[in-house]
Amino acid sequence: MSIKFGREICGDLSSTETREWLVTNGIGGYASGTVAGLLTRRYHGLLVAALQPPLGRTLLLAKLDETIGLCPHFVNEYDNLTYALHTNRWADGNVEPHGYRHIESFALEGTIPTWKFACADALLEKRIWMQQGANTTYVRYTLSRATQPLTLTLKALVNYRDYHGSTQGNNWQMNVEQIEGGIKIAAYDNATPLYLSIDTGTATPAHNWHYNFDLAVERYRGLSDREDHLHAATFEVTLNPGESLTFVASTDPQRNLDGAEALKLRHNQEQKLINLWKLDSPLERLRQRPETINHNQDRPDWIEQLVLAADQFIVDRPLPDAPNGKTIIAGYHWFGDWGRDTMISLPGLTIATGRSEIARSILLTFAKYVDKGMLPNRFPDAGDIPEYNTVDATLWYFEAIRSYYDATADDDLLEELFPVLAEIIDWHCRGTRYNIHLDASDGLLYAGEAGVQLTWMDAKVGDWVVTPRIGKPIEVNALWYCALRSIAKFARQLGKPYKEYEAIADRTLIKFSRFWNADTGYCYDVLDSPDGDDPSLRPNQILAISLPGIGMKGYAPLLTPTQQRGVVDTCGRSLLTSYGLRSLAPSHPQYQGHYGGNQLQRDGAYHQGTTWGWLLGSFVLAHLQVYGDRTQARQFLEPIAHHLLAHGLGTCSEIFDGDAPMTPRGCIAQAWTVAEVLRAWIAIEQ
Repeated sequence: MSIKFGREICGDLSSTETREWLVTNGIGGYASGTVAGLLTRRYHGLLVAALQPPLGRTLLLAKLDETIGLCPHFVNEYDNLTYALHTNRWADGNVEPHGYRHIESFALEGTIPTWKFACADALLEKRIWMQQGANTTYVRYTLSRATQPLTLTLKALVNYRDYHGSTQGNNWQMNVEQIEGGIKIAAYDNATPLYLSIDTGTATPAHNWHYNFDLAVERYRGLSDREDHLHAATFEVTLNPGESLTFVASTDPQRNLDGAEALKLRHNQEQKLINLWKLDSPLERLRQRPETINHNQDRPDWIEQLVLAADQFIVDRPLPDAPNGKTIIAGYHWFGDWGRDTMISLPGLTIATGRSEIARSILLTFAKYVDKGMLPNRFPDAGDIPEYNTVDATLWYFEAIRSYYDATADDDLLEELFPVLAEIIDWHCRGTRYNIHLDASDGLLYAGEAGVQLTWMDAKVGDWVVTPRIGKPIEVNALWYCALRSIAKFARQLGKPYKEYEAIADRTLIKFSRFWNADTGYCYDVLDSPDGDDPSLRPNQILAISLPGIGMKGYAPLLTPTQQRGVVDTCGRSLLTSYGLRSLAPSHPQYQGHYGGNQLQRDGAYHQGTTWGWLLGSFVLAHLQVYGDRTQARQFLEPIAHHLLAHGLGTCSEIFDGDAPMTPRGCIAQAWTVAEVLRAWIAIEQ
């Protein structure tokens, strides 16, 4: 997909500051900013290093303030002008300088953001990428056109803080020293050093605080909107036409300064991902079957872009006995690896892209953290103790394993994981944390207690659980049913006892009919809550149709064909937007159609009307199952192609306003949104 803008976008600050780019390093670190070069978030930076992969994310290099100008030996050229290429907004609201006005074009080369700055007849290209597996960012400049040499000056603005925080300089004295090949910066004793280098030119230490950068998005989010950064070094080089400069920021003193080689490695890595998807994805295997009727269906360019975006979420989680362990970052900029998000995302990010070996590693990694029959909800940014406050992450684990096994028939992994899966079912039958237990009277799973949020609708502010859903949530019980059918299938495959699992599943199937609300023509969201059965129109019921383990894969459907159509039609009329499903119907008195404000306001709207992108895949597949219309199913996904040109460029956002025009909000790149769009598209083509 060609993600490219000219001056019609680049010259408009309101457009360029809301379009954000992202590059990652495969260990949890990233670099991210706006097309304008303007800082709008505390999470922006050229090097946000994962000091304890995949977490411990720390802002080290905030930005580079760049100028190009007159080479001293050619005093009559370019009218003695100096061009500022950077843009800053300050606390008083002033924007100075206006470097975005020199951006002639912006594009993504794969995931590599690329700018072209036009200053008179000079054209300077800029690219940013990261080294895979290292906290190292490259910024490469090429003077592709000019009539005379130009001098490029870079002012490096650094920091050293947790990526959630903010800094007020207060005369903080960092240790800045010149070393061979560049500058070394130590924020304080025992801090991880930052090495800044260029492959040609001069490096000069500095120590000047720049105060009161304005962070507009943080203000919108009700958070501190002021930040200070330290000007720690100035780099300068004179470039002749056709020459390049590579700037490197790294925590590694042995960093590679060969920018051309590093850029080639990055391009090769991304091409390998595309080739792997084309050659080894489920869709390609299907194309190779002669009876396939859809084998000539073209792959849209925007789907290829999402394959590259998928890789950005897959990161290392090394363990003492599994140094090559893998996990999934839930979203950028601020999420770590969450159990629920990982398991929902795994099929789309790995199996759909032809990377089943990554899926295998993730499944084994998380198996080591199962405790009392539960998968961790999340791994905290600090500390080693995971949090287990989730009822559905563990059940999504079964779905991820089922998806992996369907693609690979890997009996060895099944044999290794089966004891863990059996233990999970046992704990759920006899009861585990947070009152999660099987209700023997109807075969349905109950979960929840006061003050705890256990489902994916998990917003909590202080002691206020916004969407408690205590009782028997519909998607939890759809997942429970699939988990029982899956473990029975696995047990049969391995020659183990399975009839008890089948018996529980049969009972769950029979009593699932309790969820149908004949008065409304759709399903209850929660049964047996402290306030009775909850008839709120929410999207969770769509999973009772769309889960791959139900219906088309051989497990008996949970809803009748008439009921399935009622659910799809109701969700389509009341919850569907261009980018996903609303979390609550607009007709509900607690509906919130706009997401913004302070934490109380944002979390109060998070699952009370906000549109969630990950649910688009589930709706599309449910619609396909009910109506069997591939053309309509594809049409539901088409708006995502346009969305890739806004917010997080080349990727998919976490959430959107429930009200039109469904402005993207939250994380600019969310794993399960990308994953579910990919999975749905491939399922349609299959």
